[in-house]
Parts: sequence; structure tokens; C-alpha cells
Amino acid sequence: MANIPIWPGSSSFATVINPTPFGFYDDDNEFRDDADKVATYAVQRLGYPLVDIELQAINFFTCFEEAVSEYGAQLYTWQIINNMSNIIGTPTGSALNQIPNPGAGQSGYNVASDYGDAYSSELKIFSGSLEVKRGQQYYDLRLNTGSSVYTGSVAENVKIKKIYHYAPAAINRYFDPYAGTGTGIQSLMQAFGFGNYSPGVNFMLMPIYFDVLKLQAIEFNDQIRKSGYHFDLNAGRYLRLFPIPTNDYTLWFDYVKDPMSNSAATGSGAESAPISTSNVTDLSNAPYENPIYKHLNAPARQWIRKYTLALAKEMLGGIRGKYQTIPIPGAETTLDYSRLLSEAEAEKTFLIEQLRIDLEANTRLAQLDRSNAESDAQQAYLTKVPYQIYVG
Repeated sequence: MANIPIWPGSSSFATVINPTPFGFYDDDNEFRDDADKVATYAVQRLGYPLVDIELQAINFFTCFEEAVSEYGAQLYTWQIINNMSNIIGTPTGSALNQIPNPGAGQSGYNVASDYGDAYSSELKIFSGSLEVKRGQQYYDLRLNTGSSVYTGSVAENVKIKKIYHYAPAAINRYFDPYAGTGTGIQSLMQAFGFGNYSPGVNFMLMPIYFDVLKLQAIEFNDQIRKSGYHFDLNAGRYLRLFPIPTNDYTLWFDYVKDPMSNSAATGSGAESAPISTSNVTDLSNAPYENPIYKHLNAPARQWIRKYTLALAKEMLGGIRGKYQTIPIPGAETTLDYSRLLSEAEAEKTFLIEQLRIDLEANTRLAQLDRSNAESDAQQAYLTKVPYQIYVG
């Protein structure tokens, strides 16, 4: 039988050259300090010193590195899925250690603070304008001529957020009720005996809803009897105005730069180029890298220690399964490789499933449900509190 190396009794991470296969965390002082402790924890949980353990320190270091990476993979995959609607289309940039979570409601989401100043223009709202010509109904918002979206030769797609194309305000065409024209109040004032005063209508105070009804009547008249002010926007750039402009004026609009695609050229014939590979499109290129070990809290490190032990059991079971039986004086003994392998598989599955359950319990929807349940329980409790009786 081959001479199998066994656990020497101690380990020293600092003295081993290339102690882990990938070296993801070798420069993290807290990882280096915990590596020897985790190795000791795992070997003692496997039965040392009562039994020999056919593993070396470097094997435990490998399991430790894999456990940290697995924890990060589970955590950040969940984060990416939970926030994909927020990060898709944003620059991949340099890899992040966590995906920004905007929390319930998206009003607090800030790309500049989460991705750095280099990306602050991606969702920044810009103002643009184009010169509307009399009789011209169709316009290309991306033409780099005159006062259009771009001030230089930059060619990129944009998303139009708002176009300021409205009918003249109804209040501008509202006959002043206190001037006595167009509202029918003059005859009313005459009936009240105020017609001999000049101007008699100055003595009539009308309720505010009267002005609102007059404005609504003007707007309905424009909508039903006239060509309403509206527009069509195709492909995010081709604008059609209604009604056909009768005079020259400047039309303003708000837009954001589209991080999902860029145009190869300017002009009316320019079309969108394929999606840039420098932007997040799916799970495969979301900004993610391995976690920083020193930032992990105590529950995370406990999960990692247990997963390291499960990996060590799996490795030890594989080694003992290679030999299965060993001779002893007067007989042979069978090693417990099958038990180790089954325990390792069960422990790994349990740890991952429990971690996923904990992550799902922390989604924004789950937090809102929990908050609502707590609020309902509190209200139910308050209803049981007896009312005080006040005696005068």
C-alpha cells in the first residue's frame, strides 16, 4: 500500500508558496489569519487527533478558498438577478464586489455614486432643441445641424424623455370675467341692478370652479373642433408634429444618452449600431467579482467554515475511496469513504439551500410583506387595548 501523507498536526499559511490555486484572497490579511484556524477547525471536526487525516494544509487552504468563492457566487448571483432591471444597459466598467441595490422604490438610485463619475452622464438628463420650420412636419432629432441634440461630431443614440410640444395655455385665451367680455356676465349684472356702474362687473365675485370650467371648455374645444397639439416619435428619433407648424419656432426636449447602443454615423440615413459589449446585457457580464473577505461578517464566515468542512469531507472521502480497505494485524479494515461522501453532499446541499432561502427572505418584496404583516399585527394588538373612561 502506498505511503499516504497525513495531517502533520499544524499549518502555516504564510510559509506555503502558492497556498491556494487562484490566489483570490491571498493578499487579504484576515483571510491569511483565518486560513490556519479554519484548517485546524476542519481537521479536528474530521476526528484528529484520534484518527489520522489523509490531507495536508494546502488541501484545506484550497477548500477554504473555494468556500469563500462559492459564498460570493451565491450571494452576487442573487443580487444580479434581483437588480437586473436596474443595471441592464449600464457600463460593465471595472468589476464590482456587489451590485447596487436601490431599495424599495427607485427614487434613490444614483448611477454616478454607484458606478463612479466616469459613468455619471449615462442617465443624466440633457436638454436639446431643434428649429421647427413653417410647413415642415417631419424631423430627425439626431441630425447634427443647427441647434440639435449634439454640439459636436459625437454620434450616439439617445432616448427622448419629454418633448415640450403643447397647445397654447388655455389661460392665455381666457376672457377675463372681470372685463365683461365673452362670459355673459354683463347681462347678469344688469339683472342685479349693477349695470349702471362702470364697469359693473367689477362687483361680481365668481367661485374658482368657474375659471376651471372655462379653461376646460377652451381645451375641449381645441381637442374636438381643432387639430390637437400632439406628436409621434418613431425609433426614438423620428418626430412628426401635429398640427403642421404655421410659423418658425424652437422646439425643446429632454433626453438621456442611450448606453445600450451607439450610432456609426450622423445624418438622416444613420442607423443604430449593434449593442456595445461594454454594457451589461445579461448575467454573464454583470459587474461582479469575488467578495472581499475582510468585509464579510460573522454569519458569512460561519457559513464559509461549514462549507469548507463539507469540501474537506468530500476530498477525504475521495482519497479514502481510492484504497477502500487497509490491512491491519491479522485482518483488514474498511475505510469510511462512502459515509464521508454522502455527508459532504448533504451538507453542501443544505448550506446552499439555506443561504438561498435567507437571500429570498431579503428581497424588497419580502421586506415589504414582512413590514405589512408587522403593521397589521400591531394594529390588531392595539384594538385589544381597553379604552380609558374619563369621569368629569
